[in-house]
Amino acid sequence: MWCYRGGSISAEPRINDRIRVPEVRLVGPSGEQVGIVPLAKALELAQEYDLDLVEVAANARPPVCKLMDYGKFKYESAMKAREARKNQAHTVIKEMKLRPKIDPHDYDTKKGHVVRFLKQGDKVKITIMFRGREQSRPELGYRLLQRLAEDVQDLGFVESNPKQDGRNMIMVLGPHKKKTEAMAEARQAQEARKADAKANPGRSQNAADTDDVDVENVDVDVEAPAEAPAEA
Repeated sequence: MWCYRGGSISAEPRINDRIRVPEVRLVGPSGEQVGIVPLAKALELAQEYDLDLVEVAANARPPVCKLMDYGKFKYESAMKAREARKNQAHTVIKEMKLRPKIDPHDYDTKKGHVVRFLKQGDKVKITIMFRGREQSRPELGYRLLQRLAEDVQDLGFVESNPKQDGRNMIMVLGPHKKKTEAMAEARQAQEARKADAKANPGRSQNAADTDDVDVENVDVDVEAPAEAPAEA
């Protein structure tokens, strides 16, 4: 592989004929130290090996160059960068809204969503919405937030204590599990499901479809049933 790579100035290293120094410290294809050699000799060796001469340490004196397949090197570097971006953990804050006198069934449902979000490694912003005369009973919201925090304490912790924000009361829960750990576990679970599907081809398609449901973006802002007027 012997070619001249021209083009505009970029952050890429100089290679082959673009290297403009009298001599270089040469590193062989397997990482072996060849030593300081004239540039012409280094280019000759690159031709013999059918490789590129790549400047890997331009600020060294003399510059360090290595014999390598530059096209393959760029491809592998791009794949590594892509994998790193794929595994990068992004901070996500989910939001859950509740009413001070929420129905027990709705509370359990919403608590289930909070549990799911925390297991995914996401933070959860809990908002208690007060209406009408409920605003005169902030202790109802505070007790509800305390109850929820205690119910999910194995999965998360109170990152931001309850505080009044106009007609709402807000608390933020943080997950004990890091986002990267949750992502790794999710991938393992997905791979396990695929392996199980291959091992059990007769498995119900409906069950398989259920396993693949993405719950991360489910709309969880479910309205509670109508409530009796708050006490004066």
